[in-house]
Amino acid sequence: MSMDLKNLNNFFPADFSEEQKAQARTLFLKIFSAEAHRFYGGKMQTLPKCGIYGLNWFNVWYTPGVSKISTAIRDDNDSSFALSNRGNLVAVVSDSTRVLGDGDCTPPGGLGVMEGKSMLMKYLGGVDAVSLCIDSKGPDGKNDPQRIIDFVKMCQHSFGAINLEDISQPNCFKVLDDLREACDIPVWHDDAQGTACITLAGLLNALKLAGKKIGDAKIVLLGAGASNTTIARLIIADGGDPAKMIVFDTKGGLHSGREDIKADKRNYRKWELCEKTNPAKITAIADALKGADVLIALSTPGPDTVKREWIRGMADKSIVFTCANPVPEIWPYAAKEEGAFIVATGRGDFPNQVNNSVCFPGILKGALLVRARKITDGMAIRCAHSIADFSEKRGISADNIIANMEETEVFAVEAADVAQQAIAEGVARVKLSWEDVYNRARADIAAARSLTEDMMKLGHIKEPPAELMEAALAKAIEAVRK
Repeated sequence: MSMDLKNLNNFFPADFSEEQKAQARTLFLKIFSAEAHRFYGGKMQTLPKCGIYGLNWFNVWYTPGVSKISTAIRDDNDSSFALSNRGNLVAVVSDSTRVLGDGDCTPPGGLGVMEGKSMLMKYLGGVDAVSLCIDSKGPDGKNDPQRIIDFVKMCQHSFGAINLEDISQPNCFKVLDDLREACDIPVWHDDAQGTACITLAGLLNALKLAGKKIGDAKIVLLGAGASNTTIARLIIADGGDPAKMIVFDTKGGLHSGREDIKADKRNYRKWELCEKTNPAKITAIADALKGADVLIALSTPGPDTVKREWIRGMADKSIVFTCANPVPEIWPYAAKEEGAFIVATGRGDFPNQVNNSVCFPGILKGALLVRARKITDGMAIRCAHSIADFSEKRGISADNIIANMEETEVFAVEAADVAQQAIAEGVARVKLSWEDVYNRARADIAAARSLTEDMMKLGHIKEPPAELMEAALAKAIEAVRK
């Protein structure tokens, strides 16, 4: 098996069905992930970015010379962005109460995802990041959103931006909305805003390929958590018709008669959708999907959460986004067999990965470079169009609707586009031209990737033994055969 894992599918038994191959692939990635994390002891480390030309330089970088940095920042707090790493540093903050599809994993249980987020920011966006998994439980033993809010407000002075991650609903809504207003740096909830941004980008191009317009499309969203509620909001803000939209939670369709949602003030984001969407008050997902143009599912991991017959009843050239992690609500091959024109998932081992990894490194880089005070919905929508436009220019198809992580330039382009939107909306501290942001982002991304590649070539990052992959593959195949 090659170290880049691109030939993984060649090693599954010939008698495996498509479903067995998908199951084996998922199991292999989980088993190998555990072994690879143990081999490296996690994914991230801290390294100096300054030159150390002898121990006397400690007198420059630390005491007594560093006293000048302290007093300079004291006299002008904004100078902290230039005199420390703050200007390129993001805190990935989570209470680990909704980690992927695995639910509450306890505070340290989120470290794998948060370290992964930090790694993607550095390698894809040239952005430094640190993982902060915190305990949000109050004296009553319940997770308290105010504890997260207070924590971020206290530590914001050390960072250029905050990335909220894997916070359960409805707490996540209050945490984001309060912090966006309270903090003087961008606070970004990637599960909500990042997923909404990349989903909108994918939807824009999918609709183009299907010959449909966003304002005419009948759109059904399965799941009403942070991701789908924000996706719905951005689609509507970008021209989607709320009267042609239906959102489902675990109790059925959202509509103005859902008194259970109205009664819980914490669910104000869901209630906003109840008031705007589903005027016919449709309660069954099967009924909603009859003749629907689009299904966007971010709900319970599958593969049988979305039924084949639901897809079969959708409109001609239907678009199906099943983005639950780690297993999509229906396998892509099954949705295709039932007539779906375009199928996307959140995974990179299937065609059409609609994953916020193509979004958050670029949008955060753009916000950091102009030292934005917040990331607005307008900036998120601009990022979605940036990704969609970039992808369309290089060519799109039913199995390739948006750029992927290997296309380095997309991150610099979206950084530049987002930065210009921040300047236009008056939330940027620094005004830079599109070309300046693009060039700086490209240079930082290239430097980050080169550093990692150099460390691998020089042996500072060792290659994992082939036996780890072979053992993981054997275990996955054996488990599927049982």
